[in-house]
Amino acid sequence: MTATPVLVVGAGPTGLSAACALWDLGVPCRVVDRRPGPGIAPKGLVLWSGALECLDRLGVAEKLTGTALPLAGASYWSKGRRIAGVRFGGLTGTAFPGPLCVPQPVTERALLERLTELGGTVEWETEATAVTVRRGGPEESVTVTLSAGGAEETVTVPWLVAADGARSLVRDSVGIPFEGHTFDRTFLIGDGRLEGATEEAEVQHHITPEGVLVIVPQPDGHRVFFDTEPDERTDPPSEELLQRLLDERGPGGLRLHGTWWTSRFRVHAKVAPRFREGPVLLAGDAVHAHTTAGGQGLNTGVQDGYDVGWKLATVVRGGDPALLDSYEAERRPASVRAVANGDQQTRMWLLRRPAARLLRNTVMRVLSATGLLERKAIPLLAQLDLDHSGSPAVAASDAVTGVPRTLRPGRRSPDAALAPVRGTAATSLHDHLAAGRHTLLVYGAGPAGEAAVRAAETLRERGVGDTAQVLWVQPADTAAAQVPYEGVELIVARDQGRTLGAAAFPWVAYVRPDGVVAARSAPAGLDALLARLPSREPLTAPVPSLRP
Repeated sequence: MTATPVLVVGAGPTGLSAACALWDLGVPCRVVDRRPGPGIAPKGLVLWSGALECLDRLGVAEKLTGTALPLAGASYWSKGRRIAGVRFGGLTGTAFPGPLCVPQPVTERALLERLTELGGTVEWETEATAVTVRRGGPEESVTVTLSAGGAEETVTVPWLVAADGARSLVRDSVGIPFEGHTFDRTFLIGDGRLEGATEEAEVQHHITPEGVLVIVPQPDGHRVFFDTEPDERTDPPSEELLQRLLDERGPGGLRLHGTWWTSRFRVHAKVAPRFREGPVLLAGDAVHAHTTAGGQGLNTGVQDGYDVGWKLATVVRGGDPALLDSYEAERRPASVRAVANGDQQTRMWLLRRPAARLLRNTVMRVLSATGLLERKAIPLLAQLDLDHSGSPAVAASDAVTGVPRTLRPGRRSPDAALAPVRGTAATSLHDHLAAGRHTLLVYGAGPAGEAAVRAAETLRERGVGDTAQVLWVQPADTAAAQVPYEGVELIVARDQGRTLGAAAFPWVAYVRPDGVVAARSAPAGLDALLARLPSREPLTAPVPSLRP
């Protein structure tokens, strides 16, 4: 059996996110892709907050935000009149309050650079041609035939991450179907210069009886998107055809030129019934296909990749293998919701009957005027509000005295302003969690500090200080606690308010690398929380943190 514990098939954004998460948490993986190199087609454009937080934990979000175009909002038009609109950028409790326009090749390059920094590589022009799964007992494994340059290689690995796209050979090989439907329309896309467009970075939806026109601002141009009657053609649409449709459906006065990418395709709304077959875990387009509405495919795939990456790394590093049961339990419902949302939007665009169109326009006007459209649609697209409380990786617990109600198992941790005391320069809880580490959050005065020291010493003894951290938060309304923590890898900060509780009620919580609260208890329950963390030293040399 190969010394590499994980094989990742596919080096798009999903596969690269998984690979970076694995290497970042001390687990090497081998990455193969049948393409000659990174993608150049700007398929996905928009990154929402949930995906951006994952990319931030991987150390690439800052690279992307430097060149990205923040989108200001979206508007909906019918018969030349604006019927609804939403504004972006108003999300709270996140470092990414609004979506960014980032062409997919830019995201792929940033992830590939990060993978290289972490010590990984991609074997291009290497295709998985056969997959066999050995099930049963502790020796489950996957045997894969790889073809490269006319030569074949057979490898056996304990784990395989399949991120090989909508036509996934791995999915088909393990017998997982792809359920859903394909829209009976052909869709056309063109990226280029759009003269006459508004200077505001607003996504426009022009919904006409003949079809839809969507205009998406990009950092260096615009994308136009249309639906048309289905045909058998597969060639990219001409600039002349795109301009004709633009004239027919747009507000007038727009001229498209200098197109650098055009495409003709069909769209699907599909989700696989299973995301796992023993040691094979599938992610991204291999298990869910989205319409273009809302740009959810790229975002859901990045989150899949990060999720499977940190969970596999934890198991390889000695965590409970049952943790992987939570991958499908958490990611499939999120995928179903994202696919259903895009499906619903696309159906709304394609309404043809006058009565249905009138009802749609009236409802959208009302929802927009009351603000309900913005309050409902933005969190759904951002994917920050996922509820994992029923996940096997989350401990259902009764209320713990002193724990704030916002610190709910199965939900993202709330943020809190903190003053650094030791071992960090971060000034908020989210800044600490953005490192993407298993975090034991210990709150309280003196006795809580003793529990924090004991937890830090346990992690040191296990040799998992590169993947887990202890953060002791001292209450704001108490004197600085004197606890002998010299020589212990312990991060100390002070609460800047009462966000995390009161001094009289100490508590402990385990926050997963994805920022989700997995368990909480009184300090006496510390051992149960420590049992959830890795227990083995890294398989790769730790890479210095990007954060102080």
